[in-house]
Amino acid sequence: MSDDDILAPRRSRSGSSRTTSSSSGTGARGPIIDQDGREIRPETLEQGFREFRFELGKDNPFAGSPFGNLTREQRIARIEAIAKLLDVAFILPGTNIRYGIDGLIGLIPVVGDIITTAISLWLVREARALGAPWYVTGRMLGNVALDGVVGLVPFAGDAFDVVFRANMRNVRLLRRWLDKQPRV
Repeated sequence: MSDDDILAPRRSRSGSSRTTSSSSGTGARGPIIDQDGREIRPETLEQGFREFRFELGKDNPFAGSPFGNLTREQRIARIEAIAKLLDVAFILPGTNIRYGIDGLIGLIPVVGDIITTAISLWLVREARALGAPWYVTGRMLGNVALDGVVGLVPFAGDAFDVVFRANMRNVRLLRRWLDKQPRV
């Protein structure tokens, strides 16, 4: 068989390519060969693939949505982690200035600010899901709106993102409200 036959198989008179059909009817082109040149039976491949199948049932610890069925503490920890990533994850070398991916993604004109504002709004929604009252979520929305509007200004908005840290402010607001709540 020449290299041309491998790259572009010859067509038979009926117009279909020259293939050998396996017993399963999948239309395989020939034997499956491993890296050492030995033939691999299709049954062994199917068995190997079955070992890596994921069953998303109730008994599986990886089942369900990664965003559902979390405890209150896990939701709060996730909100804090995302806020830190957005606002204070990195330190500018040689200084004590902290910044996050909010300032970096915000360098992409308009689209970057829309993305980071959407993530910030999701954090406010999570706070609301935790039971935060309207006056707390209202202040949080005000912080997100100010950060989003000023963030649209090229470069100055990104500097504002680094200084204002709307997500960390929102986590502080949420944490203050949560600390005032009775422990259950």
